[in-house]
Amino acid sequence: MTEARLRTFVALADTGSVREAARRLYVTESAVSASVTALARDLGVPLIRRMGRGVGLTPAGTVYAAYARQVLGLLEQGRAAALGAADPARGTLRLAAVTTAADQVLPELLAGFRARVPGVGLTLEVGPSREVWGRLAAHEADLVLAGRPPAGAAATVLARRPNELVVVGAPEVAAAFAPASTPWVMREPGSGTRATAEAYLAELEVAPPSLVLGSNGAVIAGAAAGLGVALVSRDAVGAELAAGRLVVVDAPGMPLDRPWHAVSGTDPTPTTLLFVGHLLDAPGWTEAQG
Repeated sequence: MTEARLRTFVALADTGSVREAARRLYVTESAVSASVTALARDLGVPLIRRMGRGVGLTPAGTVYAAYARQVLGLLEQGRAAALGAADPARGTLRLAAVTTAADQVLPELLAGFRARVPGVGLTLEVGPSREVWGRLAAHEADLVLAGRPPAGAAATVLARRPNELVVVGAPEVAAAFAPASTPWVMREPGSGTRATAEAYLAELEVAPPSLVLGSNGAVIAGAAAGLGVALVSRDAVGAELAAGRLVVVDAPGMPLDRPWHAVSGTDPTPTTLLFVGHLLDAPGWTEAQG
């Protein structure tokens, strides 16, 4: 049950295709098939089944894939911790961030950190809230930049930065805003901002029409085009507000205070702490208390 076999199985689980898994891993298709067959033999249960032109996981395979991802994540985390313990400035750092944080908060931080500590190996994965917290839980990220971590998560909040959520719309839409009838432009399910918007509307006991768009940029562009109002971070719409393409809507109970959080697992690596130290030197960031 080698690391290589686990990586092959996870690649197959992710892609649903022997060909795509082989392409991802730069190996032959026969090597993928042989590796997964050997892993299933070691476990004594079938892990995959044929589904049309691809493959799917058996119930046992679905369960085992979650553990395999955690094992691989822990191995990567262990390597990062060992490298960081020897020299934090030459370790590795796996970041994960929600879209708005990646677009609006991280670029300057990463540029400054790269100039300050050029020897650190950096990777960044961007996705909706559910995805980035899943990466932390599976030990696939050393540090997450997002909203508040989910209840019960094995997570350590290391730093915070203010973040204000506002309702915005094109000037003509904002002028006629009515909570129960004005359309809302929303992110896809799994987005933290989407969940906050839905909770806000439920609290108002209204169910206005909504249009789902698949990215933060599309939501902002849709609101500016007059498709409806949107709940967004003020950080994400500074240019649109300054240009008058969007205005802040005078919506009840707004704005909302939803700070950014820099969150690690329960045992942050030395290189993670080095980055957090850099982050705390940036405007607005403060060390988490309690």
